[in-house]
Amino acid sequence: MQNILIKNISVVNEGITTVQDVLIRQGRIEKIAPQISAEGKEINGEGKFLLPGVIDDQVHFREPGLTHKATIRSEARAAVAGGTTSFMEMPNTKPEAVTQERLEAKYDIAAQGSLANYSFFMGVANDNAEEVLKTNAKKDRVCGVKIFMGSSTGNMLVDNYLTLEKIFSETELLIATHCEDEKIIRANMEKYKQEKGDALSAADHPLIRNEEACFESSLVAVQFAKKHNSRLHILHISTEKELQLFGNLLPLKEKRITAEVCVHHLWFTADDYTKYGNLIKCNPAIKAPHNREALWQGLLDDRLDIIATDHAPHTLEEKQQPYLQAPSGVPLVQHSLLMMLEQVKAGRFSLEKLVQKMSHAPADCFRIRERGYLREGYFADCMIVDLQQQITVNKQNIYYHCGWSPFEGHTFPAAITHTFVNGHLAYENGTFNETQNGQRLLFQA
Repeated sequence: MQNILIKNISVVNEGITTVQDVLIRQGRIEKIAPQISAEGKEINGEGKFLLPGVIDDQVHFREPGLTHKATIRSEARAAVAGGTTSFMEMPNTKPEAVTQERLEAKYDIAAQGSLANYSFFMGVANDNAEEVLKTNAKKDRVCGVKIFMGSSTGNMLVDNYLTLEKIFSETELLIATHCEDEKIIRANMEKYKQEKGDALSAADHPLIRNEEACFESSLVAVQFAKKHNSRLHILHISTEKELQLFGNLLPLKEKRITAEVCVHHLWFTADDYTKYGNLIKCNPAIKAPHNREALWQGLLDDRLDIIATDHAPHTLEEKQQPYLQAPSGVPLVQHSLLMMLEQVKAGRFSLEKLVQKMSHAPADCFRIRERGYLREGYFADCMIVDLQQQITVNKQNIYYHCGWSPFEGHTFPAAITHTFVNGHLAYENGTFNETQNGQRLLFQA
């Protein structure tokens, strides 16, 4: 593997930004210093920024079984183009990853074609608790177990309290939950169907999957976790009310209960359904504007620990169906860093805080080995960002298999010019180098 020397670049890491040279050798960061001389490929980083690779702890790459929407290979490429060097993928594929054999089959697929580093969640169903507990023996090689405590895309709703009790009491891995109360959602759906019938639209989505549905389910998950001292990570927090369930008195590494916010809940509000309709229909729903402002506050004061995507592609034809038939989910992994860089340039938060929430925090929360930071000896997962360039999203530069994005026509005031995965220059100015695949993430047991 060729040595790479990045010269005179602003290194953003662990709360500070300093101009340094960075030497990458044999897949790792060998040296970070003001002046380095070494043979190999040299990149002039003057005026640009080097960030640790984004670690996305929640994506849906749709393989196996739903490959008309996406594949692990296609979405990993899109991720790398957007500066995401590692992902953790969800179990609601077809078939669902609810057995050890199915789980390992997904790792096999990724090993053959994922440009990014990867891990996959073990799925929980109402009747597979014993199978899930076998994952305890793999806690250094599997990111966690996933519980859908509300129905979403797929058929993995877990509403058996005996199953939940067993998982929370005996699982040694992190438990990631999708929290929406199914009874509240069904009652709301019946109410609005009776009121509106075929006139239901995406604008009704946050009324059906409302704030109360999210809070009540998240509260149950927190109660289970506190009862059993489980490691609980609640995904895609979308409401102001849920923030009262989380604290910021402990450092992230000491927290037993953590929370994630997704880029679309920080970007859109319910007012945007008028423009985008089903294109931004997702679960949990994008809600009224006061929730977005509260989420930003929770992110800045560290009640919300991680920024992720919940990347969930569907075909444009599927999304263009009537509201009740259109599936929930938005393709986001290629543009998540650009979305947040735009927020940095708008003054919402700092570049250092972005790196904390998108790189450092996922590594700390999931206890990922030797990634998430720009440190000597760590894997060289990183990207070069140019805050002077602009990128307009169009059909030609969208790498999602589904071929569309809600950001088509939008110009982001930044660009990811280079992405390195394990020291391999996997992406450079619109060109991919797929001669080396990513690696399976490993975790501190």
